[in-house]
Amino acid sequence: MVLFESDILEPALTQELVDDIAIHYQRSESALVQLDSQPHNLELIQQLCRAVHTIKGDLGVVGFTPLMPLLAALDDLLLLLKQQRMAYSPLLGDLMLLLLDDAKTFVEDFQRDGSVAYDAIFIQRITDNLAQLQASNSADNEALIARTIRLLDPAVAEISHSDTLDSYQEDFLQLYAFSQQEELSFYKGLMCSVEARSKFWSGRSDRILKMALSLNQLAGQPVDEMNLAVAVYAHDFGMACVPIELWHKENRLEDDEIALMRSHVQSSMQLLTHIPRWQAAKEIVAQHHEAVDGTGYPNGLREDKICDGAKIIAIADTFDALTHQRAYSHQQKRPIIRAVKTINECAGKQLSGYWVGIFNQAVAAILSAHRQQLGGSAK
Repeated sequence: MVLFESDILEPALTQELVDDIAIHYQRSESALVQLDSQPHNLELIQQLCRAVHTIKGDLGVVGFTPLMPLLAALDDLLLLLKQQRMAYSPLLGDLMLLLLDDAKTFVEDFQRDGSVAYDAIFIQRITDNLAQLQASNSADNEALIARTIRLLDPAVAEISHSDTLDSYQEDFLQLYAFSQQEELSFYKGLMCSVEARSKFWSGRSDRILKMALSLNQLAGQPVDEMNLAVAVYAHDFGMACVPIELWHKENRLEDDEIALMRSHVQSSMQLLTHIPRWQAAKEIVAQHHEAVDGTGYPNGLREDKICDGAKIIAIADTFDALTHQRAYSHQQKRPIIRAVKTINECAGKQLSGYWVGIFNQAVAAILSAHRQQLGGSAK
């Protein structure tokens, strides 16, 4: 480890640097989140290029030498995108987001402590990997990007389909004293059978339940825990009635296919319709695809008409989809930070702003522990 110090960076100048980087970092992350759905948007790519170039320039002016090779390599990579010699991919976007987050954390740590330790060999290794990326989207490029992401964020190690819970999750049945609830075990068993249809869904409901219960607990438990738990296991049960080919279809769905996918909500509701004890769970299931801006389905409800349980599941479901999505041919998880940024972009749109705030509290500890484990990655 090497200690970086600076005689020319007075506190006022450091604060100005941190504030300026925060602005351009926010622009960068916004562009990266949007590029996932608009990968050919040159305006977003140019916005990203300008922001990263400004961050590199700011750090260069004040002599933040440890990060300069890394940011120069990132700048070269962005030039390939800008010149359309390389296509944007979610994998590439995750790599860039991790690099920028490490650079931002590096400067913030310096501001707080007056110095910062870093691993020069590690930085050089990442820089060399970036330099090896060619003006193409070959399988070799994708594999190298995936390996580099795993270096920056070991938590994205390959998904084991036999594992049902992430490393930071506990045995939720014991934690919430649900082990004696035979009905909950019944719904869990039903959903496990549905999940078994797809290798991409292994352990999904267990993970969603853990997050949903955590959000509910942080907010003072406004939703009955047992109804929330049953809703988690029942909300996608109707997917059993959807052809598996649609689950895995990578191309855009046709209108009739979208209608069939959306019909799973009604099918899931039917599971609870005639059971008085679970009517609150039924309401959650009925509304879990509603959006607070009114663009969801099946009824286009707005925020004040959507129950808290549905808002909770919408966030927990989105978080799991973002961290375990099958966008990678390498079958690795996506970085937690990517999920956090995307969910915050959706606040007040698809997702409840209030519950996104609760979500940020829930993941703060995870991100903090993650950064401590990495030692800031680039440091």
